[in-house]
Amino acid sequence: MLLADFGTSYCKILDTGADESPRLVATRDLDRTFCADLATGHNAARRSRRSINELTALARGGIELVGRPDFVLLDCGSRDIKFVRFAGGQVVDMGWNAECGASMGFTIELLSAYYGLDYASLAVPQTGFSITCGVLGMSHIFDAVVSGVSEAEAVARFVRGIALNAFRFANEPAELYLSGGLCDNPLFVASFPCRVHPLGRFVLLAGLQATLRAEGGES
Repeated sequence: MLLADFGTSYCKILDTGADESPRLVATRDLDRTFCADLATGHNAARRSRRSINELTALARGGIELVGRPDFVLLDCGSRDIKFVRFAGGQVVDMGWNAECGASMGFTIELLSAYYGLDYASLAVPQTGFSITCGVLGMSHIFDAVVSGVSEAEAVARFVRGIALNAFRFANEPAELYLSGGLCDNPLFVASFPCRVHPLGRFVLLAGLQATLRAEGGES
């Protein structure tokens, strides 16, 4: 069974009959003829035999990986942010925002390459920019650099602003679990004003596997 989480920048793929662990493939490098048996994410409906909603996959993946009845799971992708909140083992709140989270992950990755920065070496700044959109928020960086702030400090303030925006969107939990490629960005993770548990890139794939098990299929 071929499972896929089709992301804007990266696709997460698992062949349940052959792969020991999921594969990460840049979306631009994915063969145009690739078709999954069960999928979620961007273009999932076009590139799979059956697809499920991303929030559904996120929630099911959270149940599989978190192992607690009460938690908030926030997914930060290249183009949007979404969250689910569980209480008593049931989903009680959720949200999906492609506008205020627009191009968030993509922009953070782009800035690292443009300025030649290693996010692991950047300290969390005391303040962050007020940002609701990754692309439009870049103007704060340029303004700060012109005013004499170092490029590294300006980008760090941008990243913290993005994290704070995502935190507010998830209704400011005291603790949250994080999903998506930004789990690998130590500056982003440390910029949240709450305790964060990074779960990695494959939470939605775990949700697809849970879907198969619930239906009595292979996993």
